Parts: sequence; C-alpha cells; structure tokens
Amino acid sequence: MKERNHSSRSSTSIISTLKNRIILWKYPLEYRLTEEELCKEFGVSRSPVREALRELATHGFLKQLPRHGYVIKQLSPQQLLEAYDVRMALELFMVEQLAQRGETIKEIEDLKKTWTDLLNSPTPHIEELAELDTKFHETLAQALGNSTLLDQLRAINERLLIFRMSDFGRPERTHITCRHHLKILACIEVKDMAGACKAMRENIEDGRNSVSLTIKEVLAKTYFMKHS
Repeated sequence: MKERNHSSRSSTSIISTLKNRIILWKYPLEYRLTEEELCKEFGVSRSPVREALRELATHGFLKQLPRHGYVIKQLSPQQLLEAYDVRMALELFMVEQLAQRGETIKEIEDLKKTWTDLLNSPTPHIEELAELDTKFHETLAQALGNSTLLDQLRAINERLLIFRMSDFGRPERTHITCRHHLKILACIEVKDMAGACKAMRENIEDGRNSVSLTIKEVLAKTYFMKHS
C-alpha cells in the first residue's frame, strides 16, 4: 500500500512538471519523451512514469505513437484560434448572466481594486500580469457558480497561458486590459448586459488578434530549440 501511494504521489509530481513545461512550450514540437530519460530525471521507477504519460495523453498533452512511446502534442494555429472562439462564447454568456442578477457580487469589489491599482502603478512582470488576467476571468466564472463553465474555461486558459504572457509584452497592453476589465465590472454592477458583453468581446478580441504573430514567435523559438 505504501509503495502504491508513493507511486501515485510521484506520478502526480511528474504530471505537474511535464504539463507545465508543455503549456509553456519548453519542448520542441514533436519532442519524444522516453520512459528511460524520465525515470533518470525524476529518480523513480517506470510505473509512475508510465502512469503520468498515460494521464497526459488522455488529456491531450501528449500523443501516443504505436511502439514509439509519446511525443509532445501542441495545439495547431487553427485549434488555438478555435480555443479563443470557445472562450469568447463562454465568457459572453458568463457576463450576460452576471449582469442579469439583482444581488451584489462581492468578488467585483476585489477585482475593481486590483485592476484600478494596476492602472495607476508600475507594470508588474509579464508572468504576474498573465496570472492576474487569468484570475480575473476565472473569478467571474466562480461568481456565476457554474462549475462546468469554470472547468472548461480553466482548461482553455491552461493552453493559452504562453500566448497571454506574450500578449502582455506588447506596449500599452496592460493599460488597455485594465480599462477593459474595469468597464466589464462597471457594466455588470449597473446590470448593463449589452455593455458588459461589448467590453468582454473587445477584451478577448484584442488578445486573439495578436495570436497569429505570437504563434510565429513561439514556433520559431521551438524550431531553434530543436536544432540547437
């Protein structure tokens, strides 16, 4: 039993580490992960490594090749744009529903303070901005109380993290996002469904419009990793 629990904990740690690397495009495209290399890296037996690889493949982070193990599976440019489309549909529904409500949403005050402070303060690191941006959208989903929507949004946000980070490297992107977010919150507070949806659409479209360039940058980075 102890050995099984240890194997499970080891597998969880391996999954977390590999998933984070894949999300941040730390591997070249189609990079092959071997059990032998992972066992050496993590200092474990083959059992937790195999469990981790199977789990990551099940959730679309790896592709299993017959008799050849697993390779990294990234979303294609078309799939990334489709992810933004799905995110748009989810979040427009979300703010529309929140704006319809009659009760006060306590999370809004905290979000207003965070993004007002960001608007008037020195710009934080890109990683922190991407995390705060993700938290903004997921906090609204939590306020709605729709766990299925929140799970779907989180899954999409995982895959879009590297592009969010790149997006915040653009000049003025932080101020633009602050204004979008504060506008969304203001519209929700006064039950302005149309205004909330318009502001959310502008916010997501602004990020989506930079995806094509960001994809080229990320692909170039992974190409040089593969050939260095």
